[in-house]
Amino acid sequence: MNIGFYPGCSLKGTSSEYAQSTIALAKIFDIHFIEIEDWNCCGATAAHNLNKELAVALPARILALAEKQGLNEIVVPCAACYNRLSVAQHECNEDSALKKRVSEIIDMPFKGTCKILNIIQFIEQYIAGSLEEKIVKPFDHPVVCYYGCLLVRPQSILKFDRVEDPQSMDELMRKTGAKSLDWGFKTECCGAGFSVSRTSVVAKLSGKIVKDAEDRGAKAIIVACPMCQSNLDMRRKHIDSYLSRKTNVPVLYITQAIGLALGLNHKELGFKKLFVAPAL
Repeated sequence: MNIGFYPGCSLKGTSSEYAQSTIALAKIFDIHFIEIEDWNCCGATAAHNLNKELAVALPARILALAEKQGLNEIVVPCAACYNRLSVAQHECNEDSALKKRVSEIIDMPFKGTCKILNIIQFIEQYIAGSLEEKIVKPFDHPVVCYYGCLLVRPQSILKFDRVEDPQSMDELMRKTGAKSLDWGFKTECCGAGFSVSRTSVVAKLSGKIVKDAEDRGAKAIIVACPMCQSNLDMRRKHIDSYLSRKTNVPVLYITQAIGLALGLNHKELGFKKLFVAPAL
């Protein structure tokens, strides 16, 4: 089966292991991704604070290119990209004048009809039904699922299952054999785009998340966002300094965790890029 794919900037660079594990997981289920041709940056976290038309036009161009390519459905693994594409499409479909203006800016027609799936929705729709029967080595570890800010908000547009206590990632991890723990940091902010400009803020916010995960006995933090993974993993030195203690809990993309349960090895899942090596 073929399905559209928008990697975004992160999956082509700093979070290439996310792309690697997502593609490897899809192959097990005979799914082939068709990358959107000539895609551009979605505007990420800041564009909408500076110029609304540009902030909408950037993701709208991506969706217009998908439409031009004949893709009715696209998978967007990055939570930030998923948020921007979904919000832009919603705003254009709710405002015909804005949609017309955006079409003029990008110089191509934009219908706003493409279905956008985040990684959780993709797994639920195309993998979850036959996941358990393909398990080779159950992911027999206690974990906490960290959804972050952008995957679940704004609720009025993204309509995630439960905005304060989402369950869908937890349910998927249980299918792999994991024990998904209850905790209070599922949708707390990790510091987001302040990783470089305000690293101390990221250390504080992410430190609270990592500390609570370890205190509850989690052997891994499961994520679905490159920014969250980067802050919780790459900034571990700063986190440990803030906490005044050494922390060892690894941060895995959900595609990596499921891939392990399906028998994929560390190399196939891009584990070498993790700063905190998982003993799993």
